Parts: sequence; C-alpha cells; structure tokens
Amino acid sequence: MSIPRAALEVLSTGPLALIQDLGRPGLAAMGVGRSGAADRRSFQLGARLLAQDYTAAGIEVTFGGLALRAHGDVMLALTGAPAPAVVDGTEVAYLAPFVLGNGRTLRLGAPPVGLRTYLSVRGGVDVPAVLGSRATDVLSGLGPAPLKVGDLLPVGAPLSTLPNVDIAPVRSLTNGPIVIRALLGPRADWLADPTLLAATPWTVSSRSDRVGIRLEGQALHRHESRVGQELLSEGVVRGSIQVPPGGEPVLFLADHPVTGGYPVAAVVRDADIDLVAQAVPGQTLWISLGMP
Repeated sequence: MSIPRAALEVLSTGPLALIQDLGRPGLAAMGVGRSGAADRRSFQLGARLLAQDYTAAGIEVTFGGLALRAHGDVMLALTGAPAPAVVDGTEVAYLAPFVLGNGRTLRLGAPPVGLRTYLSVRGGVDVPAVLGSRATDVLSGLGPAPLKVGDLLPVGAPLSTLPNVDIAPVRSLTNGPIVIRALLGPRADWLADPTLLAATPWTVSSRSDRVGIRLEGQALHRHESRVGQELLSEGVVRGSIQVPPGGEPVLFLADHPVTGGYPVAAVVRDADIDLVAQAVPGQTLWISLGMP
C-alpha cells in the first residue's frame, strides 16, 4: 500500500461517514444541488479552530462509530454532536485542536445529543474535487463515495497560518423540543390553514436523511380550491418545507433536489437550518411562523 505524506486509514465508519466541505454553489441551473455539510456552522467552526478556510474537506459522521488510524501526525478538531472520542483509550476534548500521532487510533462513540459530528483535518482530506467541491451528495451520487473500511484518506498540506484558539465555547445541543423560525412560503395558499404548521408539534421521523427531514404529526389539508390539483415542478432551496398530498411536511436539507412538485408552504430561516440538521429521530420540532 502506498502511503502519502500523511493519511487517515478508515477502520470503521458507523452508520454513515461522508467527506464534506461547503458544497457546489451556483450550479442549480444545471441541475446540480449545492450539497455540503448538513450543519454548516459546526463545519465552519472546525475549520477556524485549525486556522484554515472552508475549502478544506472534513468528515461528517452520522451517529458516531467512526474509527481512524493516523499515518503520520495529523492535527484534528471535533465539532457538532459530541460523540465520545478516545485516542487509544484516552478521552479527547471537543471544540479544541489536537494531534493524532502516527500509528494512533481515534474512535467515536454514539453522541448523547445531536446527530452529526464533524471531524476537521488540518490540510483537509485531499481527495479529487468534483465540480469544484469534495462534498458527497447522496441524492445525485456526486463527489466521493461514502467512507468504507480500508479507505486511506490523504491529508493535504496545511496553510502557513497556525491555530491560535485553545477551545471554542458553543451552546450545547439538546434532545428536547427545538423551535425553528420559518417564513410563509410561495405556496402557503395551497393549504386550508397554513398556521397549523406552527400550531402542530412535529416529530422527526426515522425516515429522515441528508435529503430532508420527514415530519410526523397532524396531517395538513389542501385548500378546497386546490384539491385534485398538482403543481409543475419549481425550484426549491435548503430549508424549504414541502407538503405532499399525505399532509406530513418534508423539510429539505443539504442534498435536496433542485426542483420539486409539491407546494412549499414555508421556508426555514437560514440561521436555523444548522440546528435542524442535528435533530434526531423522535425529537419534537416546533415551527415559529412569520411573514416574509
């Protein structure tokens, strides 16, 4: 096996581990979604802790289970869902840079709160870019394949700037009810009563993924003037809340399609989308609805 200057060997992946950066902006007209890290705020924090820009790819780990062995010394940082982290049996702190020494192994358990953990790598995971990004889009299949045991991930050369933050305090995640802010969408008039979006406690479905969060609760009904009608496909964005005929909303996340044919009744404010990306199945979600 040919070993690059520094690399991370994948020993286990957990339910899902993906290489991510901030995605492919500006290509929706070509049918290519942006993709990228589902919780952008956590990804960006990890990059800042390692004194690098957001083009450096890291690893998004869904519900823990990742194990990596270092070939060469590699500086890392963990952000997002606080999965228990150990290096050869010694606990590792979150929100702070640390060095995984040559031959040592990092293992992540299942996080007690939140869903997605971000492992930032100083120098970035240096795999080939596709359309200007190393992000994995699970809907289109663009980008690197999901990580598998035996993968050897080359580490790129770091920037000349050096980390100068010991630890970054952030607000803790919760498995309790969360409130997200949204604006009425362009097709809110397709619902008999759009305000029920805000009056209903929604439950995050186990059928949720990076494409979107399925919400379970009291079904929303079409306005009587729209019964039996269908929309032509329209452009949709991250944070769009579509309401299919069954009446249970779908909230689009990072790997959403670029168009959709169900009415968009509301759109989550951009500042709250990262919070939604950490919601776990069974968690209660309230929508605080405002006017555009």
